[in-house]
Amino acid sequence: MQKLIEAKFSIGNIVKHKYLNFRGVIFDLDPEFSNSEEWYNSIPEKIRPRKNQPFYHLFAENEDIFYLAYVSEQNLVIDESNGPCNHPDIKKMFSDFNGEIYLPHKRSKN
Repeated sequence: MQKLIEAKFSIGNIVKHKYLNFRGVIFDLDPEFSNSEEWYNSIPEKIRPRKNQPFYHLFAENEDIFYLAYVSEQNLVIDESNGPCNHPDIKKMFSDFNGEIYLPHKRSKN
């Protein structure tokens, strides 16, 4: 029987990387690693995360650039700064920031 893994973070959460200088908004998640072996092996072995944990897709940013990041749960923490993120793609998926999390666009009921 496969062990059910519960994600620690949710879509809309603002998180920051434990070791690298960036923060971002979670816009999707994979229950376990779902990227290429080439990508995985490009991570230095000393800091390479386990594959059997949630991985998060982030609208990421630092002082210099905006980008998309794919990060393991073990390398993320909630960003306690309580400030919004500035990534330009946030508005494609989220309508509002309530001071803590981003709220997804409401879906029309067709």
